[in-house]
Amino acid sequence: MIEISHVSKRYPQAKSLALDDVSLTIPTGEFFGLLGPNGAGKTTLISILATLLLATEGEIRIDGEVLTRQRGDIKRKLSLITQHNSLRNDMTLEQIMELQGRLYAMPRERIRQRSTELLTFCGLIDHKRKTVRKLSGGMKRKLMLCRALLTEPEILILDEPTIGLDPASRRQMWDLLRQLNRQGMTVLLTTHYIEEAQYLCQRVALIDRGKVARLDTPEALIQALGEVAVDEFDGETTHSRFFPGKEEALAYAGALENRFMIRSATLEDVFLSVVGRELEVK
Repeated sequence: MIEISHVSKRYPQAKSLALDDVSLTIPTGEFFGLLGPNGAGKTTLISILATLLLATEGEIRIDGEVLTRQRGDIKRKLSLITQHNSLRNDMTLEQIMELQGRLYAMPRERIRQRSTELLTFCGLIDHKRKTVRKLSGGMKRKLMLCRALLTEPEILILDEPTIGLDPASRRQMWDLLRQLNRQGMTVLLTTHYIEEAQYLCQRVALIDRGKVARLDTPEALIQALGEVAVDEFDGETTHSRFFPGKEEALAYAGALENRFMIRSATLEDVFLSVVGRELEVK
């Protein structure tokens, strides 16, 4: 279990807090999502969780133990995959995995066994002797996942894991992550693709200006907004209204003079209603 208690972060010379008294509890085995616009505090929060940054106030506990940079036993329970490619282009997949294992003092035989298991799981075993520069973008992201899983962490932290991938590669990554979660791994995801969070996450937190603005399941958040949307087009802008059911939506739409569309509401509608501005994909 991850317990984030009253965590705040202020950067030097900053006028406002990057994180402002954030508290979250993520049970073991949950697939949890963080959504927010650029600068909302998502990356700051996961950087503190990965001990790359120190909180100004508050604490984080993993399975009841306080997480600090000195607690290597707790840190080994977590593994972070950043949004930026951090692979050496001149190394093969086998070499990448072996280097990671040696950094964590794993026995050589265990490195080889675990590498074979993971590269097979991600569909990369036939490419194990290729250098990274010869891999596609999707294959590189899968290799970063393999590397992160090598040390058998209990918690996987993903910062924009599918950014820059084509739709097919994104779906493949989704399938891999769902398999890992079904096996009991706790997954913490930040993403700019809201449909990704709606599809994968059991609960999501909407972060805005360093605070948790909403926290619930995607289904509950959508239901609270209204499950049926009516989009009215006035020629320049689109105005959306939300209703609990189709009957109410049809009654409203029947009185409109402009063109309109009736559709199911999404987590993106919830996000825009709370934050008031769209996400920007980096």
